[in-house]
Amino acid sequence: MAFSDYRHISHVQQDFRITYREESFIRVLEIVPPAGFLEEFTFNKEYFDLYTSEGSRSELIILPVLREVYKTYARQYSLWIQKTLTYDQKLTGTPDYLISARSPLGKTVLEKPLVVAIEAKRNDFEQGWGQCAAEMVAAQKFNDNPDFPVYGIVTDGRFWEFGRLVKDEFSKNTEAYGIDNLNALFGSLHFLFQSIKNS
Repeated sequence: MAFSDYRHISHVQQDFRITYREESFIRVLEIVPPAGFLEEFTFNKEYFDLYTSEGSRSELIILPVLREVYKTYARQYSLWIQKTLTYDQKLTGTPDYLISARSPLGKTVLEKPLVVAIEAKRNDFEQGWGQCAAEMVAAQKFNDNPDFPVYGIVTDGRFWEFGRLVKDEFSKNTEAYGIDNLNALFGSLHFLFQSIKNS
């Protein structure tokens, strides 16, 4: 069964006996994005139709934001794009983005722990969370440490929602963050990376 077969988070909950709750676990750090990023981002907004397809959102909004925040943590983590993840026949597929520990063997090796799964969905957060939650379960099983938090992000480019899986409990952050407030969005992503480092 592929990750994409999970159409709602409740399906993942039922299959893997996961409880669901909502809480505010993201503490937003107000961080101003670098001037070079803001210049490129403004150019993209002015000259491209950012929301015409999943591809345009991924290439012109999501990856640029992730890449800019990731730069700070690149020595510790690897950012994967469309990297296939297979735990077993029930948990297999290709997350849009995946963040893992950086392997001492180099950038070509997927290393434990897997820490963040990210899904880019076109205006369908319900299906996005079904798919992302399945990816988070696969990451948790791949890590072989249910106590280690695995984070998930579902975004349509405009809004970014955050989730966390520890043991058999999934928590969804009560607030979403958007590109209309890049300081808060960057701050939430930095907080997530810092939370991983402290786990």
